[in-house]
Amino acid sequence: MVGSSNTDLVARVPRMPRLGECLTGTSFEIGFGGKGANQAIMAARLGAHVTVVTRLGSDVFGDAYTRHYHDEGIDTGYVMFDEAWSSGTALILVDEPTGLNTIAFVAGANGALSAADIRAAREPIVTSDVLLCQLEVPLESTQESFSIARANGAHRPVTVLNAAPVPRDSLPDALLELTDILVANEEEAAFLAGRPVDSTEQALQVAAVLSDRWSCATILTLGPLGVVHANRGHPAEHIAAPTVRAVDTTGAGDAFVGSLGFLLATGNPLPLAVERAVRIASLTVLSSGSQASFPTRGEVRERLGW
Repeated sequence: MVGSSNTDLVARVPRMPRLGECLTGTSFEIGFGGKGANQAIMAARLGAHVTVVTRLGSDVFGDAYTRHYHDEGIDTGYVMFDEAWSSGTALILVDEPTGLNTIAFVAGANGALSAADIRAAREPIVTSDVLLCQLEVPLESTQESFSIARANGAHRPVTVLNAAPVPRDSLPDALLELTDILVANEEEAAFLAGRPVDSTEQALQVAAVLSDRWSCATILTLGPLGVVHANRGHPAEHIAAPTVRAVDTTGAGDAFVGSLGFLLATGNPLPLAVERAVRIASLTVLSSGSQASFPTRGEVRERLGW
């Protein structure tokens, strides 16, 4: 995984506060997050051998995160520390009645992950089966990662781009043309396609449009409605999510991407990998937190039977 590591500061509230309002919350906790780290942890808990390429601040959050990676069995040989920037942080409000959340993200050291850092981490990139990247680190670093992967010849990792968070400007075609699998939610897909994604039918159409545009498999995550996926030359397909009562949706999208990476690396064809990743992600909304809610491989076997 090449991407972000953030410390999550999570407050649960009885409702979302209005602008300018000070609202009393019901609980507070500090957890480990960041889209890249979440996806790496999910894949590792399912049994993948995971190496992270990431930057942390030289602070208490960075020290704690490194220990956390070790505890999760993740290779930290390419974790870099930054003296100039703090570790990345995410401030999260969770609406208790619905489990929905809002997030403010401060990149910190994540924003200092450079193309030179990526070139220094060439070995784990080219020896991986699946390379997961997101958009919480500089675009040039993600593009350099995919360029290295694509140029590797006989053993070429599958490049998976989670187009999140939605960028302020358009994503460069050069990056998307290096992408084997694009994963986006409704908002991100609408931005990329320049058209709304307000229904499953629109999602099917947009997935097909994006897949044709960049010759990559495209997956749109639709929250409780599941996902749609499309591959050039094949009709788009909708996979419904199991019906569950959500406690906290934080990290569910990352659980999907991390599960997808593990399932692809272990030889599952894309349609089956997508279907199984949806079901694993649905398990994570049943309890609070992002990584804290991610199941292990044994728990998946117990709950889902495979």
